[in-house]
Amino acid sequence: MLAPPPQITCIDCGGRCFLLTMPREDGNWEVDDVVAYRCEDCLDRWDLVLDESDIESDGRPDW
Repeated sequence: MLAPPPQITCIDCGGRCFLLTMPREDGNWEVDDVVAYRCEDCLDRWDLVLDESDIESDGRPDW
């Protein structure tokens, strides 16, 4: 199943960005879903689009 990571690294400051977006009511994520992250250090917001290329061969996102 496609799922965004709960945390990514901020490209601006190197801080930790945490997922803001909740999954759909059924708990699933789909290709082309937009997910938002907020950096705890610089407070930048990152909006990312889930894509099939983000999934590794083991089914996990390649972020």
